[in-house]
Amino acid sequence: MRLFVRFSISFAAFVFAVSALSPRALAQGQSSASSTAGNGTYVALDPLANVHYDNRFDLSIGAAYAHIKAGPPPLHEGANLGGLDLNASYWLTRRWALEGTGRAYVGTSGAAPNPYNISGPFVSQYVFAAGPEWLGPHNKHAALLAHAMVGGAYGKFEQDLRGQSPEVVGFFNDQVALAAVIGGHIDLNRSARWAFRITPDALYTRYGINYGNQQVYGYWNFAISVGAEYRFKRKR
Repeated sequence: MRLFVRFSISFAAFVFAVSALSPRALAQGQSSASSTAGNGTYVALDPLANVHYDNRFDLSIGAAYAHIKAGPPPLHEGANLGGLDLNASYWLTRRWALEGTGRAYVGTSGAAPNPYNISGPFVSQYVFAAGPEWLGPHNKHAALLAHAMVGGAYGKFEQDLRGQSPEVVGFFNDQVALAAVIGGHIDLNRSARWAFRITPDALYTRYGINYGNQQVYGYWNFAISVGAEYRFKRKR
């Protein structure tokens, strides 16, 4: 049910952005921009008139959410974490850029039954990744962008276990692991430089344990952030 709600929110944002990118919306925007003082009474200003997507750099920051698994099976409960999402892009061409991301999440997780009465301990995850970014359909109102980034995740799962082994609560060990971020951005322009940004992603991590079967577990989870993007003035 939670996954359905998250998907519905992301899909609604996607539909809104696509409608803003339609030729009809573009024509309406051009019509409103061309409204001038034909009778000398007023001049209509268009704050999006200079949106050209020709910047060299852009930077965004947003409030972030991510769902993770703090341990392997049989731990059933996941962790809903909040934090910050920082992204930066260097545009090589009009359509392609190199993007990097740094993300920090913190929250509590369900724990396996244990004799130490440890319940809902804090866990945290820090993700650093980079990869290609593609500018998709866009106009002065909105843009859809896609990215695929690979890097690492530092998971801290033992910080709130009162000195006990993560095995007693069914958690992963503290570690640096492989991570991947597959998704993109929905940018709703507010001016030539500023945009409201929504970033839904699939977040992959590959954590392991050094007790029991000592296996490695790969998980795909959902992540999203909402914030602001700034496009720097230097042009290509």
